[in-house]
Amino acid sequence: MRILKNFRWWLAGLVMLAPCAMAEQGKNACVDCHSKLEGNLRVVVEESAASVHGHKAMSCTTCHGGNAEAEAKEKAHGNGFRGRISRAQVTELCGSCHADGERMKTFNPSLRTDQLALYHTSVHGKKREQGDERVAVCTDCHGVHDILPINDPRSPVHPVNVASTCKQCHADGDLMKNYRLPSTQFADYSDSVHHEAMAERGDLSAPTCSTCHGSHGAVPPGAASVANVCSTCHVLQAQFFNESIHKEAFPEGCATCHGSHKIKHPDDNFVGLAKGAACAECHSADDDPGRSAQAIHDRLSQFEAQIKDTRGLMDRAASAGMDVADAELEVAQAKDALTKARVRVHTASLPRVEAELNAGRTVAIKAHNTAEEALRERTRRRKELLIPVTAFLAVVISLGAYIRELERKQSD
Repeated sequence: MRILKNFRWWLAGLVMLAPCAMAEQGKNACVDCHSKLEGNLRVVVEESAASVHGHKAMSCTTCHGGNAEAEAKEKAHGNGFRGRISRAQVTELCGSCHADGERMKTFNPSLRTDQLALYHTSVHGKKREQGDERVAVCTDCHGVHDILPINDPRSPVHPVNVASTCKQCHADGDLMKNYRLPSTQFADYSDSVHHEAMAERGDLSAPTCSTCHGSHGAVPPGAASVANVCSTCHVLQAQFFNESIHKEAFPEGCATCHGSHKIKHPDDNFVGLAKGAACAECHSADDDPGRSAQAIHDRLSQFEAQIKDTRGLMDRAASAGMDVADAELEVAQAKDALTKARVRVHTASLPRVEAELNAGRTVAIKAHNTAEEALRERTRRRKELLIPVTAFLAVVISLGAYIRELERKQSD
C-alpha cells in the first residue's frame, strides 16, 4: 500500500510538472518575438500553430532558416536565415520535405512524395520553368502559414473548396487573357450538375476541377482524352459511346454533346430533334440518323408515360386498401429497364435501346394488370359487401316499422 501511495504522489507530481517541461521544450525565439509584434507578423504565429505543420511540431526554421534558440534577434536571423520566401523558391522549398520519402515517413507515411515531380510536368510547372511568375505555386492553393489537411472543410483544397481556389486565377479575365484562355469555367461549373451534387447535396465524390484536370500534375485533358476522363465515373456510358458510330465522328468525346464545365442533367428531351436537343445540332428529320434519334426519344417518352399510368392505378388500389406489393416490385423493374435504356442511348442505336424497353414493357404490363385486378377485386368486394349491408338495413327498417306499430297500438 505504501508503494502504491508513493507511486500516486509521484504520478501526480509528474502531471503537474509536465506543462512546465513542455513549455520549456516549446520555447522558440521566433514565436516569442513575433507574438509581441502587430498585424500579419503576429498572425503568422497563430496560423502556424493551428496548421498541419504546427501540429507536427515543425519549427519556423524548417522553412525560414535561422536559429530559434537564440536570445538576440541578430543571432536568430543568422545561420542561413531566409526571411520572406520568394515565389521562385516556393516549389523547391516545399519539395525539400514533400519529395523526400524518408523524411515524410516521420510525419505522414500515407502522403505521396511525387507532388513536385508531377508539378514539373504540369502546365503550371512548365510555365514556371520558363520564368512565368504569375502561374500557381504550392502556396497559392494550399496557403502559406495556415496550411490545413485536405480533409479539413476549412482547407482551400478540400473538395468543396477546390473550385473556389482555382477560381482565384481562372476567373480573372485580365490574367487569363495572357494565356488566351476563357475565364468562364467557374461560372459554368457553378451552373452544372456536378456543382449541384458537390455544393448543394454535399456529395464529396462529385467531380470538381482537380478530379478531371489533376491537382499537382494539372494538365488540361486533350481532345482525345476527354472521354477517358469522363469514363472514370461514367463507365457504361463511355463503353456504349465507344461502340457507337459517334466514336470516330467526335474525337472530343462526351464534351461534344454534354459540354465540359456547364454540364446539365440530361433528360429525354436531350435526345431527338426538338429545339435544344443534342441530336438536332447535327441531324434533321430528312436523314436516317435524325429519324432514329426522334424514334428513340418517342419510345422513351411513351414508356415513361406507361409507367406513370400504371403507377396511378397502383396508388388508387393501395388507397383502397388493396395489396399491390407484387406490382410495386414489377414497376421497380420497369424503371430499371428505363434507366438502362437511357444509358444505351449512347450507342446511338434504336434497336439496342428498344431491346431494353421491351424487357421493361413486359414487367410494366404485368404491373398494370396486377393493379387493374386489384381494382376489380375492390369492386367485387364492395358488391359482395352491399348484399349483407342491404339486408341489415332492411331488417333495421322493418324492426323500426314494427316498433312504431306496437307503440301506435299501445297508445290506442
